[in-house]
Amino acid sequence: MDSNIAITTGTATHCPYCALQCGMNVVETEAGWGIEARDFPTNRGGLCRKGWTAATLLNSSDRLLGPLLRDGKGAPLRPASWDEALDRVAAGVRAIQGAAGPDAVAVFGGGGLTNEKAYALGKFARVALGTANIDYNGRFCMASSAAAGLRAFGIDRGLPFPIADIAGADCILISGGNPAETMPPIMQYFDEARARGAQIIVSDPRRTATARAATLHLPLTPGTDAALANGLLHVAVVRRLIDTDYIEARTAGWDRVRRVVASYWPDRVERITGVPARDVERAAVLLGEAARALVLSGRGPEQQSRGVDNSLAFINLALALGLPGRPGSGWGCMTGQGNGQGGREHGQKADQLPGYRQLANPVHRAEVAQVWGVSPDTLPQPGLSACEMLAQAGGAGAKVRGLLVFACNLLVSAPDAAALRKRLDAVDLLVVADPFLSETAAIADVVLPVAQWAEESGTMTNLEGRVLLRRQVKPPPPGVWTDLQVIAGLAARLGAEAHFSGDPATTGAEFRRATAGGPADYAGMAWDRVQEEAGLFWPCPDAAHPGTPRLFADRFAHPDGLARFHPVEYRGSAEQPCAEFPLVLTTGRVMGQYQTGTQTRRVPELAAAEPAAFAEIHPDTARQHGLRAGDAVQLTTRRGTARMAVRLTRDIRRDTVFVPFHWSGEGNANHLTIAALDPVSRIPEYKACAVRLDRAPALTGETE
Repeated sequence: MDSNIAITTGTATHCPYCALQCGMNVVETEAGWGIEARDFPTNRGGLCRKGWTAATLLNSSDRLLGPLLRDGKGAPLRPASWDEALDRVAAGVRAIQGAAGPDAVAVFGGGGLTNEKAYALGKFARVALGTANIDYNGRFCMASSAAAGLRAFGIDRGLPFPIADIAGADCILISGGNPAETMPPIMQYFDEARARGAQIIVSDPRRTATARAATLHLPLTPGTDAALANGLLHVAVVRRLIDTDYIEARTAGWDRVRRVVASYWPDRVERITGVPARDVERAAVLLGEAARALVLSGRGPEQQSRGVDNSLAFINLALALGLPGRPGSGWGCMTGQGNGQGGREHGQKADQLPGYRQLANPVHRAEVAQVWGVSPDTLPQPGLSACEMLAQAGGAGAKVRGLLVFACNLLVSAPDAAALRKRLDAVDLLVVADPFLSETAAIADVVLPVAQWAEESGTMTNLEGRVLLRRQVKPPPPGVWTDLQVIAGLAARLGAEAHFSGDPATTGAEFRRATAGGPADYAGMAWDRVQEEAGLFWPCPDAAHPGTPRLFADRFAHPDGLARFHPVEYRGSAEQPCAEFPLVLTTGRVMGQYQTGTQTRRVPELAAAEPAAFAEIHPDTARQHGLRAGDAVQLTTRRGTARMAVRLTRDIRRDTVFVPFHWSGEGNANHLTIAALDPVSRIPEYKACAVRLDRAPALTGETE
């Protein structure tokens, strides 16, 4: 990142990648489309490597430029017209629903869709298809922290404060997050805090780039986050660091939590987590003695079968210290996907309606149905969550026989991906909308080419709840439609033409009306105002409202205004190491790639920086298995195998193996992961499963 780049001119828009949503200018040059810096509040002119190369895909020769379809299972994909492709999809939907009912067709969305497209997709599922089964890939990412925030605070906004608050904190605990690699421009705020003397604490099984810059690293065993959080709170209680006045005035349920954490003394926590007792003590004191402190969560504690409990345990710590609602203090989730926040607010999730309303709530159903011009009785009830939906796809007796996928590459992102491949092959109809022929699109029955980030306009909601406008820079290539046009075209063929528009501004105006009065109220965020004011924080109920950068200053969102403590007991991961599978596998991201790599693996500079999957292993562990740096290693779990190169580092626990999840083929990390789900958030356990290492033949570089 270089924040000293000169700011020039171009079309002001935002990066297509992470939830920081950095401001940038996109310019057209003789060599093609390029990126220039833009001074925007989130990144202040800085961009990471992915941001600087984001325009490469606008020049890509790898684009899909027309629909593709198969003439039968096993037949090759062939070019088709839009009319033929959409007619095929509509006919397939009617046939499936006629035989098996409306819920037999499911919709899977993505956290990269604009708010307008996420809204339209949720409406399409419930109005045009009449199906209960819609969910999105945010269920793989932030669902645990979202569920915990709703339970503790009565509302879910990733960071309920502006990111500028980071710079004003005196102590920051980052639990299972590595922003130095996953969203580098945000590190300037941590650097400002450190320059003021702030103490940074990082809990992570790996000594990541973020942990190396920290005051204190807590290298916990994967899956033991709740025990660590309880241990920190135990020390805070014993050392009388908790804020009893805040607890009494602003919270409920403290006594039950106090009784639970009484048994999490530092020595016991060390035996569970592997973190030295003295460091548990030190971390708690640093947090408790700070005038302003932040507890920030990444995917580490969240992507587990006890992810909600883990998140609640850290929220308990923040509440006991009296942090939420105070400037420079609080608890927050560092949302990962570009529109992971907005994507879960407006109807893509199985249980939600626009404005963060609940589908099962009769009042909420009536409010949204009125905007949509339908009877609330016609709206389905909540359906299957993402992994449950995929588990029910394909095969004899399957509940899901048709699947429409937008903005997601399931064969790389979903757990137990080899088993999923068999189920997707068996569905009657698989439709994928994507700018590129992703691994999932390559096995689809119908592939619909859609516009990229700079080829249409729409709003995004970043990790701090700031709604911003991603502006169109150029039209899509001839033959390429936008997702909204696809949704409107399918709706017309299914008899719901009057309810949908392919125009983003028209959809945006309706979307804002549909959120009015909801917890996530966007009604006052007209596009011109969003652009002029460098984004607005929800809720923003009308044009005169200034937006809400900081939540919880006076009250929480529960009816009585109080935050809720939740007692959490540590429970181990769903799958523990054993003699056959003696190590713990954990997965995550690296700086040079993003999500499933559908975009970034097509950027030459990024592909050169991180060309293939690898297994990060401690040298002592590698020696025990006869492995050296660069060797090919086969990783085996109860689900499958993957092969990749060994990368040695002393910055990882000896009992842990780290694999990034950006690649397909023999290096697909999600051939190994387990689909054990959190009972509340239904998130899969990407961060911990049992694995075995074996030397392997040389790598082939094959992909699916």
